[in-house]
Amino acid sequence: MIEVGGVDKQDILSRMTRIEDQIGELYKELGGLKEQIVQMLEENTRLVLENQSLREQLENGDVQGGDTVDVPSPKDETVGEGYDNLVRLYNEGFHICNVHYGNMRTHGDCLFCLSFLNKTSNEEK
Repeated sequence: MIEVGGVDKQDILSRMTRIEDQIGELYKELGGLKEQIVQMLEENTRLVLENQSLREQLENGDVQGGDTVDVPSPKDETVGEGYDNLVRLYNEGFHICNVHYGNMRTHGDCLFCLSFLNKTSNEEK
């Protein structure tokens, strides 16, 4: 074994390899935690929007008989309002396409969502 200044090179290399392995494990754990945080943020945002919707329904008197909530049918809503809601959801970072509906957009714009918005805006005209 070759020693430099009283330190064994093999010992240094093995310590460095152990530290590198530990960093790799920590990186994997960090990735898992990041995924859990993304899921929690998605659920939190969904619950905030649901809560907001329920509060609006309560304020508008749409509650019937205690704890049942009347969800308006699509025929009750004008096309412009529905489109505006979809645009708002998309701008808040959610998918509105049928492929990933309701999930957070994590990688920029979604071609499916943009295509759907374009199709919907053309039908509105």
